[in-house]
Amino acid sequence: MLRVVDLSQASDAPDVASPPGVIVAHGSLTNEFWLNAATFTLTDKPYSDRRVITVHSVPEVLAEVTQRCQRWPQASAMCDDVLRVVDPAGATLAGVVTESLAYSTLQAGPEFARWLENRGPGVVPGTTDAVLVQRDQDILRIRFNRPHRHNAFTTDVRSALLEALIVAQLDPSVRGIVLSGNGPSFCSGGDLAEFGTFADPVSAHFARTRHSPALVLDELAASLGGACRAEVHGQVLGSGLEMAAFCGRVVAHPESVFGLPELSLGLIPGAGGTVSITRRIGRWRTAYLILSGRTIDAETALAWGLVDAMSTAGG
Repeated sequence: MLRVVDLSQASDAPDVASPPGVIVAHGSLTNEFWLNAATFTLTDKPYSDRRVITVHSVPEVLAEVTQRCQRWPQASAMCDDVLRVVDPAGATLAGVVTESLAYSTLQAGPEFARWLENRGPGVVPGTTDAVLVQRDQDILRIRFNRPHRHNAFTTDVRSALLEALIVAQLDPSVRGIVLSGNGPSFCSGGDLAEFGTFADPVSAHFARTRHSPALVLDELAASLGGACRAEVHGQVLGSGLEMAAFCGRVVAHPESVFGLPELSLGLIPGAGGTVSITRRIGRWRTAYLILSGRTIDAETALAWGLVDAMSTAGG
């Protein structure tokens, strides 16, 4: 279900269905009811409200979002449902579990099955030392090390990252963590060659929630604050962006590009992003990134609060 609301003609309307589905609003920005109720609101004028996204052409983006919601209606509706029910100020585990259950539901659905069929068999190239860990006095430096794949995330990468984070969690002498990536990108998201390789969606759900780097990163950021830092550059997409957002501080190279491309697979973010990214930029702008499929540059990410500072050098 997709509803497009022209705010210049809309009145306060208590008859919004529950769950409401995707609502894209545009026009006058004085209607508080629809600004709150909408999945997000579009404008072509500068506007700092996190419920609103400023774009170059409202009709162009409306057409793109409409097309995407019609192509992936189940994933679009699931995205809206999850973002409305996850409380970014609440317990991280509750949000991650909610997100993962929705993700697994979509993994068992026809939209993801269609993507898998179009992709064909996937083979993940093996990588030795996919994550490099170095102790620098009281700082633990963790670097993704699949530069030939833009550090695309795999099960092996997740296991190695989780192991390094648990070491930091258990060692009180670790006073800081720096998460970064070798090569042209920080992390381009999940390796598409590995998608669909779990035996069933239930096993995939347990893997995401029982072996989650996001949950450990969240705990470390709570204790270390800005000393738990992500240094990002190049492509910062999908699970890469989701994990970086859990860090207490995110520093981005000026040429970094940020996005959440999961909808085009018939999925939603599944590495905790509906919690971590929503905490930083609100559910409205998170929904825009997912449903539009568009990327944003580092300057926009800084203005939104998705990153905390700019660096002067890449990874």
